[in-house]
Amino acid sequence: MSKQVKKETQLGLHAKREEDFGAWYSQVVTNGELIEYYDISGCYILRPWAYSMWEVIKDTFDADIKKLGVENAYFPCFVSKKALEAEEDHVEGFAPEVAWVTRSGETELEEPIAVRPTSETVMYPIFKNWIRSHRDLPLKLNQWCNVVRWEFKHPTPFIRSREFLWQEGHTAYATKPEADVEVRDILDLYKKVYEELLCVPVIQGVKSEKEKFAGGLYTTTVEAFIPMTGRGVQGGTSHCLGQNFAKMFGIEFEAVDGSRKKVWQNSWGLTTRTIGVMIMVHGDNKGLVLPPRVAPIQVVVINIPNAKLSADDQKALAEGANGLADTLRGAGVRVKLDTRENYTPGWKYNHWELKGVPLRCEFGPRDMQSGNCVLVRRDTGAKEVVPVKDLGLKAQEILATMQKDLLAKAVAERNAEIETILEWKDFVPALDKKKMVLAPWCEDVDSEELVKKKSNEESDGGAAKTLCIPFTQPPLPEGTKCFITGRPAKSWTLWGRSY
Repeated sequence: MSKQVKKETQLGLHAKREEDFGAWYSQVVTNGELIEYYDISGCYILRPWAYSMWEVIKDTFDADIKKLGVENAYFPCFVSKKALEAEEDHVEGFAPEVAWVTRSGETELEEPIAVRPTSETVMYPIFKNWIRSHRDLPLKLNQWCNVVRWEFKHPTPFIRSREFLWQEGHTAYATKPEADVEVRDILDLYKKVYEELLCVPVIQGVKSEKEKFAGGLYTTTVEAFIPMTGRGVQGGTSHCLGQNFAKMFGIEFEAVDGSRKKVWQNSWGLTTRTIGVMIMVHGDNKGLVLPPRVAPIQVVVINIPNAKLSADDQKALAEGANGLADTLRGAGVRVKLDTRENYTPGWKYNHWELKGVPLRCEFGPRDMQSGNCVLVRRDTGAKEVVPVKDLGLKAQEILATMQKDLLAKAVAERNAEIETILEWKDFVPALDKKKMVLAPWCEDVDSEELVKKKSNEESDGGAAKTLCIPFTQPPLPEGTKCFITGRPAKSWTLWGRSY
């Protein structure tokens, strides 16, 4: 019977993280009740367990950008062909991923309509109407929405999908220095989401000319890394668009001195990819491991009944478990009391471990008699007997410790996978050891293409590319040569394979 129940509920993982990461990840996101597969490839249903995490990210980031004076709005998801193609570099960058609506019922549309891959070309023709004077600046808007990018790469839930949820900020300023400040302010907020909520360390930097946002002036990024696969993940980007789009859409304002000037613009976005990165960094062979701040349920209370107990004792045990849950709620902890009688306590332990709940609170007859309960950490499995009267404070303390420990562990694991090299001969061997590579680089576009070509030829693991030029730079001794061309190096640059 127990085997049948396990089969019906899909409890447990069959793939090992260290043996078949792809299969493990697929099982975690489905068995952990994060997503349901859909009948259109690359599109996924976000179940409540996943969506509630997105809500935590959304609410936190939304509050932070509002402190910067950003307001939320909503623009249509359809883009006219004329608007999308107004900025040549922009449309060229997105062209392979644009989904087009070509028919209404049985009638062909006179002109195809694109489904937004991003909203610069949706919003900026309207910005032209709203911005007339320096008094209209800065304009700071954000929208929470979905976008569609019809990619043909291998789809991976959260990490690479054809439709995803995100926020996209679009702002306009009178001067470039104002725009530059915001670019970095937003990037710091992205780092905050990853490190303070998700316990995922990220490296801040600027993208290479080849990897920057299509049509933009420059792109900054927070880059995460998955040690188990040796691949980087672009965690979020904040772009300075310069005046390129202002020129295309005629977004001008009357300056204080009466002259006509074009605005300086930024755009920035963070997606549900955040959830996938968190899963990959922290998960283990039991399932999800959720950082307490983002976990939908922080503590699950499980009572341990005993058939030998009298009816009065059974009632007292149930009431005691209820009391524990109430105590935790009173301490501001998100709690679930699992009272299901058709599953054993052991089954429940496995179920909530699979879903990644940070703390388990066990309460049995002996605990009831002693006035204690047992708290079990999901990340380490450590158990601690806690007096019931101290439960609220102790749970808060352990959850805070877990949050710090998960980040510290992830930082140590990430740092161990960064290898510094000076010559090409050491580059591919480092990649094949699943490392990120820090190397001196000349920053020339042709050399990045050369790295991509040579790394693909010299290894079965695939091509490498620049992840970012980190803001925090080690000293670069005078005369240091680029590792691939031998030309004078301009910076230390982070390279790797990526999702």
